[in-house]
Amino acid sequence: MKIKDIKQFSNAEKIILAEQLWDSVAKKEIELSDEIKNELDHRLQIIEEGKTEYYSWNDVKDHLKEIRK
Repeated sequence: MKIKDIKQFSNAEKIILAEQLWDSVAKKEIELSDEIKNELDHRLQIIEEGKTEYYSWNDVKDHLKEIRK
């Protein structure tokens, strides 16, 4: 199948195809280095401890504009 062939599918068929693709990837174990595992564990810990700050997408865009001046 080529990417251009997907255009012939209905939206429902495309969603089913996307689910099947995701399931085929999700079943495989993804290799992560110890460094990445430690960073993810750290991030989960600070979330659970309520020490994480969240920003809206607009805040992020404004910050990026500001630092690019």
